[in-house]
Amino acid sequence: MRGLLFLLFPFSVLYDGITRLRNAFYDWGLFKSTDSKIPAVVVGNLRVGGTGKTPMVEFLIRSFRSDHAVATLSRGYGRVTKGFRKVNSDSKVAEVGDEPYQIHQKYGQGIQVFISENRVLGVEEILKEFKVPNLLILDDAFQHRAIRAQAYILLTTWNDPFFKDFLLPVGRLRESRHGAKRADAIVVTKCPSSRTFQQKDEMKRQIHSYSGDTTPVFFSSIDYGKPLALIHQEAFSPRVILFSGLADSSALRAFCEQNYQVLDVVDFPDHHAYSEKDYELLKQKASVHGSKNLVFLTTEKDGVKVKSQLKKGFLGEIPIFVLPIEAQFEQEEATALLQLIQQKVFGKDHKGE
Repeated sequence: MRGLLFLLFPFSVLYDGITRLRNAFYDWGLFKSTDSKIPAVVVGNLRVGGTGKTPMVEFLIRSFRSDHAVATLSRGYGRVTKGFRKVNSDSKVAEVGDEPYQIHQKYGQGIQVFISENRVLGVEEILKEFKVPNLLILDDAFQHRAIRAQAYILLTTWNDPFFKDFLLPVGRLRESRHGAKRADAIVVTKCPSSRTFQQKDEMKRQIHSYSGDTTPVFFSSIDYGKPLALIHQEAFSPRVILFSGLADSSALRAFCEQNYQVLDVVDFPDHHAYSEKDYELLKQKASVHGSKNLVFLTTEKDGVKVKSQLKKGFLGEIPIFVLPIEAQFEQEEATALLQLIQQKVFGKDHKGE
């Protein structure tokens, strides 16, 4: 493995040079960066996948929707379409991507959900064709420097912080660790409940060595809700087969193993597009353990894709449940983060829900 990393190191150096030069061209004004004409906050990361962007986006939606007309704009990763789209009740998961579809299913009556690879063109389409929001959440747009938002929130995980990672292809960073300097705030996600003040201070110290000492650092954890039946209101059984398509399923697996009798675990790639072959694999896993008092358990993101295919009967009679998650902050930190965003975007304090 070390030998392979050594062989990849020159490509990582080349990638570093390209991304640094690109950022420098934006900083010097050689590449055009357009101010968002809709007040916007970016939620993003330095790493490829797995930092908890969707729970953070949903936290912002819940926090601001009572006072603002909120919309989200993302790339729609994994979709089979291209261009600008508004997610609506007729949209299919494959057409818009799993995360935008999930957000629309949960909040679509109170917010608007848009997708576009090009965020600048996406904003222009919103302004031309739709009811204009006064708060736009740009999901996974930290490296999309062609558009300039009013606030930038950078995410990194407790167990795999960006300052311990390396650039692609050696590591999983999309750009240099020093990209953290562009953040208005940094949120450490997926924190354990057992974290100490000393551990938090050390985390801040290492983050500040790249972001600068004045960048606020906040800490959030994942709160898992009660499993919800995907289709029919059936009784939940703690005998579960857990399956998911996540960049990192370790936290989900640890929670389920602590709270349920996990009979088997099936990990698929992040943003996995499920096929009949996958469902056959899951049915085989179930047959090994017997179907009595057995349920499948998955994430909300995977659930929306599976639900769209249930009419084909792939998983038979075994109930399927999804496990809701939310980003949770200590109240003082939540208030401080929301006030920072409110000040950056609107120049005034946040009232809260």
